[in-house]
Amino acid sequence: MSDTERPADQPRAVDDDAWEKACAEDLAAEQARRRAQHGTPPGSAAEELRRLVDAVSEKLSGLQTPIAGMAAQGAVNQLINQAKSVVEPVIQRNPDVFDHLAAAGSELLAAYRSAVEGHERRWTDDRKDKGDEPSGGDHIDLD
Repeated sequence: MSDTERPADQPRAVDDDAWEKACAEDLAAEQARRRAQHGTPPGSAAEELRRLVDAVSEKLSGLQTPIAGMAAQGAVNQLINQAKSVVEPVIQRNPDVFDHLAAAGSELLAAYRSAVEGHERRWTDDRKDKGDEPSGGDHIDLD
């Protein structure tokens, strides 16, 4: 009998976590594929706010002001540092607040869309009841 053959009475070694490992590998591969195709997904609202503050500060510090010179540049840098020192502790203490605010903003937008669509529908139905022909105006998409 060779080493590759096994007697029928000996059980095969079974990996209890094989399914979990295979799923984790598939998920990691799918996430890598999506990142390659679509780029990095947005983070939480707190992370996005932090990135926004960093991007604005980089842009402002990169601006050259020939009129005011170095004094204005120093004032801008001081203002940026003060803004960061105010925003960062708030983000660290309350990261969920920003997620809730982002969700609330989405809900407000959905409510606005609903109100506008309802009003638009009533307005067009009233015109149809009166026998008016539409003036050929275009539908406005709120997205």
